[in-house]
Amino acid sequence: MRVSVYCASSSQISDSYKFQAYELGKILSEEGVACNYGGGSVGLMGALAQAMLDHGGSIVGIIPQFMVDQGWDNPKVQMEVVNSMHERKQRMVKDVDAAIALPGGIGTFEELLEVITWRQLGLFLKPVVILNVNDYYAPLLAMLEKAVEEQFMRKEHLNLVTVVSSASEVLPAIRNSAVWTRGEALGKAAL
Repeated sequence: MRVSVYCASSSQISDSYKFQAYELGKILSEEGVACNYGGGSVGLMGALAQAMLDHGGSIVGIIPQFMVDQGWDNPKVQMEVVNSMHERKQRMVKDVDAAIALPGGIGTFEELLEVITWRQLGLFLKPVVILNVNDYYAPLLAMLEKAVEEQFMRKEHLNLVTVVSSASEVLPAIRNSAVWTRGEALGKAAL
């Protein structure tokens, strides 16, 4: 099994977030689950990568060349350098069994919402799990509910993601995720 993990590279965040990122990396490693991530060495990216390395896991950083040029890559991790952010996002989910989002900023939001959209459209049919540490994603989840309430989105599209609150719940959520088929996605994509 291989998963893609989206998460923050901020070094200013609370240790409670870093703890869950480290726990996720430890669990993935212990369960033999390989990981793609954004390639950073600080923040949640750094904690996740360090846990994978500490526990013998397999992790690949996928990072655009301009970020490598800025020194944002993690020298301890195998890197796959790509040409653009668009290529990075496509490569992050190629041949993975699930996408996982930890807390993050604009980049993480954008990646998460794109993979949810891809799932809705049948372009990515694997589970999408939000690790909602400290209820971080409550405003986003409320916005999705508001989109349903105002009929911008179908109610069943709330089932495109599974939300958990701790790293220990991520793999069970992936294993128990509702199946989403391409035909189902194409039939339900529009209102």
